Amino acid sequence: MQTAGAAIESLRPYQWLKNLLVFVPLAAAHRLSDAHLLSLGVRTFVAFSLCASAIYLLNDLHDVEADLAHPHKRARPIPSGRLPRTLAVALVPVLLTAAGITASAIGLNVLAVLVVYPLLMVAYTLRLKAVVLLDAFVLATGYALRVFAGALAVDIAPSARLLAFCIFLFFSLALLKRYAELSLMRLRDGAAAHARAYRIDDQDFVLALGISCGALSVLVLAQYLGTAEVGPALLRSLLSWATCVLLLFWISYMWLAGHRGQMTDDPLVFAIKNRASLALLSLMAVGAWLAV
Repeated sequence: MQTAGAAIESLRPYQWLKNLLVFVPLAAAHRLSDAHLLSLGVRTFVAFSLCASAIYLLNDLHDVEADLAHPHKRARPIPSGRLPRTLAVALVPVLLTAAGITASAIGLNVLAVLVVYPLLMVAYTLRLKAVVLLDAFVLATGYALRVFAGALAVDIAPSARLLAFCIFLFFSLALLKRYAELSLMRLRDGAAAHARAYRIDDQDFVLALGISCGALSVLVLAQYLGTAEVGPALLRSLLSWATCVLLLFWISYMWLAGHRGQMTDDPLVFAIKNRASLALLSLMAVGAWLAV
């Protein structure tokens, strides 16, 4: 029973919340009430969740030694020994096969994206995560692929502005993840602190670039919500601006939390655990839904 619990923990089901991004194209088109399209979105969500869990296992297997030196990651099931490595290895092909079968039932386009995603993430685990900045670009691309797959599943052409918004926003959050790791490691190691290929003296650069990309995501969202499809109605215009302002505030709040060393989790996990962040996200979701 203890091993089963450790296995489930290693799958990181809380991280599946990221895969809700597959519903973004459907929500942007105001077609969440379409039962058939919604079922396709749900199956895409399941496929990505299974695939992502396999990647998390691979990542933990590869990073055992590094995680043992981390103040928080050392408690994960694989580095702590609660989950045998042989079982973790065996689970990977099972999860990937299940993900492939689920995706193929939706369509070959979705399956193609689901093949590209793990290949990209494996490259990230084995090499790209050690390359400064490229690691953040890869993570941002992974999030954008979720939105793209969701659009393909329901046969809704993804907006270029919507994809650009996702890339800027998630690149900012990927940089925030590295910045938060540096902040935590600085408390322990001082001037010798580092997080993967990032050094402590990179913090100011990462901060400036991350906040800039976050601000750009707000600008792109404002342009998206200001398109002709949104409509000229005064109420919708006000809701659009309110959504953008809330997003700017949320991004600023997240970076402040990372700067203060309060972010011990992945930024998206922190975002749904922190009450202030969750309230802002809820207001943004309502505003964006009513504005589009």
